Order: sequence, then structure tokens, then C-alpha cells
Amino acid sequence: MLRFLLILVLLSITGGVWAETLVATGLIRGQSVIGPGDVALAEGTVPGALTDPAAAIGMEARVNLYPNRPIRPTDLRPPAVVERNEIVTLRYDQNGLLIVTEGRVLDRAGVGDRVRVLNLASRNTVTGTVLAPGLIGVGG
Repeated sequence: MLRFLLILVLLSITGGVWAETLVATGLIRGQSVIGPGDVALAEGTVPGALTDPAAAIGMEARVNLYPNRPIRPTDLRPPAVVERNEIVTLRYDQNGLLIVTEGRVLDRAGVGDRVRVLNLASRNTVTGTVLAPGLIGVGG
């Protein structure tokens, strides 16, 4: 009996909704950063879809997100902090040796992403990790 009353109380508080799915409120173009007004919770559950708006706000859309369609974690990524063709600082720091030079980014990327960079001094393409806007760590 107590379990039944608890269920009735929960239903009255939540309006009968057991779970909600995060959806786009309008068209969100790929490479756009998602704001609070871009997403909403809709009734029902969709397997694999996000249920918390905080998980999407501030992230960048990987692909176009359409109105009233569920948003999945794979549709989002951290916002890019380096753009293709941007001149950045390449930093190699290992065993007390520090080498700093300039490079040209060959792809868009966010903090923590691996990215290809053209070393402007040697004209070689290297792969590094985005450490901060305009800074790529290479080696080690």
C-alpha cells in the first residue's frame, strides 16, 4: 500500500512523466555552440538520447540537429578552439628540452583533440594535442 501511495505522489508531482528526452527547439547547424534556448526536454524516452540539458549546453553540434529530434552524445563535441589554417604555437617539452615554433592547423579541433599541424619552419606535418586556444603540444 505504501509503495502504491508513493507512486501516486510521484505521478502527481511529475505530471505522469517518468522520463524525458533532450530535443532541439529549432534547427541547430553543425559547428554551432548550443545555448540554453536551443534545447528543451520532451516527454518520453529514446534509448541513447541525452536527458540532461547541462550535458549539451556549451557543447558544439557535430552535425545539423533538427527541431524536436532527440540529441545523442555522439551529436556533440567540445567547442573548437583552433580553426583550419590558423597559425598556432607548437610546443615540444620532454626531458628538459623545450622547442617552440609556429605551425598552421590543418583541421578544426577542441581542447584535448588530436590535430594535424604543418610545422612552418620544417614544412613537415606533425600531429599534436590541442592544449589551449592557439597552443598545440607535440611529442611525448
